Amino acid sequence: MTTAAAPELTVPTRTQMYIDGTWCDAADGGRLAVTNPADESTITEVAFGGRADAERAIDAAAKALPAWRAKTAYERAEVLKRTADLLRERADAIGRALTLEQGKPVPEARGEVLHTAATFEWFAEEAKRSYGRVIPPAVAGKRHFAISHPVGVVGTITPWNFPAALPSRKIAPALAVGCTVVSRPADQTPLVLIAMFECLEEAGCPPGVANLVMGDARGIADAFFARPEVGKVSFTGSTRVGKELIRKSADGVKRLSLELGGHAPLIVFEDADVEQVAKAAVIGKFRNNGQVCVSPSRFFVHESLSEQFTEAAVEETKRLKLGPGWEEGVAVGPMFAQQGLDKTMELIEDARTRGASILTGGGRPSRFEKGYFFEPTVLRDVDGSMRLMTEEPFSPVMPLLSFSQVDEVIKAANDTPYGLAAYVFTNDLTVATRMAEGLEAGIIGINDPVPATPQCPFGGMKQSGLGRELGIEGLEAYLETKYVSLGLRG
Repeated sequence: MTTAAAPELTVPTRTQMYIDGTWCDAADGGRLAVTNPADESTITEVAFGGRADAERAIDAAAKALPAWRAKTAYERAEVLKRTADLLRERADAIGRALTLEQGKPVPEARGEVLHTAATFEWFAEEAKRSYGRVIPPAVAGKRHFAISHPVGVVGTITPWNFPAALPSRKIAPALAVGCTVVSRPADQTPLVLIAMFECLEEAGCPPGVANLVMGDARGIADAFFARPEVGKVSFTGSTRVGKELIRKSADGVKRLSLELGGHAPLIVFEDADVEQVAKAAVIGKFRNNGQVCVSPSRFFVHESLSEQFTEAAVEETKRLKLGPGWEEGVAVGPMFAQQGLDKTMELIEDARTRGASILTGGGRPSRFEKGYFFEPTVLRDVDGSMRLMTEEPFSPVMPLLSFSQVDEVIKAANDTPYGLAAYVFTNDLTVATRMAEGLEAGIIGINDPVPATPQCPFGGMKQSGLGRELGIEGLEAYLETKYVSLGLRG
């Protein structure tokens, strides 16, 4: 089968970096091709530099910081709200660009752009409520205050799987409270962030306040950690890289926010509606082909429902249409890169040789001549010795296990170094409460497979990260607290 031609790229019109209010090429003239994962064609080439460009952007951000910080929260909010409006107006076009460079279906991509707009709007409003406090004194001649202060220049580093939503969780709150930003997208997905910066520019963001640099990850990160003007680095990506950044941060005692890997359990209790939960589980698992940090990746089903749930999940999975994200009705697009395909095959082969059974999927579909397509896969007869139970899979693979007791499944679910998300399906309030309190995860969805929303905190426990994004916690992450003690004249 030949893949239908991709739609023409309409945005962004630029392929350059954005530094100090100017669209510019890399200092060394470097360029990098952006590849469509559905047909492996080159979409375009973008500017691609490194540390020298990051240094220039940091200079611009540091220069712009005092004036931006001095603006009122209301003035900064106007820029963010206009950005949100522009993102909504262009959601269809930006969503198509996202599909071309990342692979997810157009409706899913458009939904990500709208989520991004909602994030900008929410932080625009919430920054107006960044209050200090008056603290009662113990001595009559004193007054005590706690006030907030922006951390300064912020460096952001984000991955390819949500190239609009993840940067917005860093850029929007940082700008809202008075920080300036230097943002680096993943090498492979710069186009949507370019489109976002076009919106910021048109919304009236002053030169130097928000800067976009594409280039060598290590060189840009080194600039972030070496420069004292950078008060904070915010990173989303693998736990391995997160640990390296923690080590890099030591010399400058640099503030960090880290949203890292996950290995989320999804637990189905005996009182759940099997058909409804199977649909929700399949949606949660195969959204973005399982390439989601909070994607459920270990499925524990009560033994009384095991067979019924397995049949329903397999049928739901078989109904998913696999194909290029721009085709009508496609629910699952290609995986992002060959590396992901290779790892998925390794995980499935490891599980198969250790006794797992493949119920549906399990390989690359032969009908596509090009593209990183892989069949949504359901496995059973899974045990803890298999790699897909110990490593973050980031793959379209649903391994099914059974359990009988609450304490047993809590122990199994927590048996991982990760603690980002967990999901529970039950109508029993007591069980729901025990799971909410017992599961070691920063995000717990009870009867909710897609819990992320701008007004609620997002982040992990254990080796899944440090700090929180979104919610009021995501705003406070870009603020320092100052304590002011005022002595009154007698």
